[in-house]
Amino acid sequence: MSNTYYREQSPSFDRSPACPFDPAPEVTALRAEQPIARLAAPAGAPGIWLVTGYSLVRQILADPRFSSRYETQYFPQAGTHLPPAPVGDLTGLDAPEHTRLRRTLTGKFTVRRMNLLTERVTEITQERLDAMERLGPPADLVEVYAQPIPALMICELLGVPYEDRERFQVQTRVLSGAAEPEAQYTAFTELGDYLRRLALAKRDEPTDDLLSDLATGGDLTDEELGGVAAFLLGAGLDTTANMIALGTYALLRDPAQLAALRADPGLATGAVEELLRYLSIAANGSRGVLEDVELDGVPLKAGDTVILAVNAANRDPARFADPDVLDLRRSAAGHLAFGHGIHQCLGQQLARVEMRVAFPALLARFPTLRLAVPAGEVPMRTDPVQIHGVRSLPVTWEA
Repeated sequence: MSNTYYREQSPSFDRSPACPFDPAPEVTALRAEQPIARLAAPAGAPGIWLVTGYSLVRQILADPRFSSRYETQYFPQAGTHLPPAPVGDLTGLDAPEHTRLRRTLTGKFTVRRMNLLTERVTEITQERLDAMERLGPPADLVEVYAQPIPALMICELLGVPYEDRERFQVQTRVLSGAAEPEAQYTAFTELGDYLRRLALAKRDEPTDDLLSDLATGGDLTDEELGGVAAFLLGAGLDTTANMIALGTYALLRDPAQLAALRADPGLATGAVEELLRYLSIAANGSRGVLEDVELDGVPLKAGDTVILAVNAANRDPARFADPDVLDLRRSAAGHLAFGHGIHQCLGQQLARVEMRVAFPALLARFPTLRLAVPAGEVPMRTDPVQIHGVRSLPVTWEA
């Protein structure tokens, strides 16, 4: 096999503690040397490829010869293929199953409908800022601000009854906070079970919310309805919570960009896109190769697995000038933080609304906001399989 695309040793996905927002140094170096590289794998395993270049990652995300079905993908750490996706998990499906479920949901996540939620996002954001002010400094921004905003918006979107929302938030805090993986798994399972019961109850007693629309639309089975509800929770909670927290951390470590956004809240729309590109919290994706295919002159075989380094692709200098610089005035259009192709994130418009409100509102309410600990002591999520972010973000301000 040609050594132009084969590596005897897989690169480390560990980020540098000094640069917690950047992709792993070995992955970044590989992008310049071999934007598609075959990695070392156990004997008898299919080919495992790491793709780091922007154009190649984008191409794969839009190519139906690369499957999203989990069972087509080999997980080298476990030495086995992944199990099939749970019912309702659109991320792990291909057409036509994915097309049918996606079509059911697409009409519920229009830009117009998400923009109509801006008023409620603003109300929730102000409520959380009020609570933060009452609590006084110092505070954990994850617990008091970044996590509750998307959690409460999911309650609004899915129609969680008010009497259940406190318990719902307790469980979502476990998911987005510093809890151990076992506790997070238990919380996610319990929330998923709750949403399945709620979804079925809305068949008989619908209310004005997305889950009721799905329950009464007649297109989903009971199992699919419950699975989609759990999928929406998983897709919309941890991601936005970590973007708000990690984005704030990045701004607090970059005084010039922080000052620019504080001085001009109108920058928020572009700032959100740049933070999405720069941080790329869903750092890696994967696809199974369905048929023999040549990619950038490299032959891949049916049964191989490709790992997509989205964070490295979003820092590719062939696509973005000075990509390792956070520049809120940059046009970051075309970034892959929400994916690309048929699996592009359904809830991206709601996530954008939440962030466009959350960042400038926080900086306006607390003009002296700063880290309460040295930057190197902020606890980071270090598992490359997890959404990237902070486990907590201690902040303080002049009360």
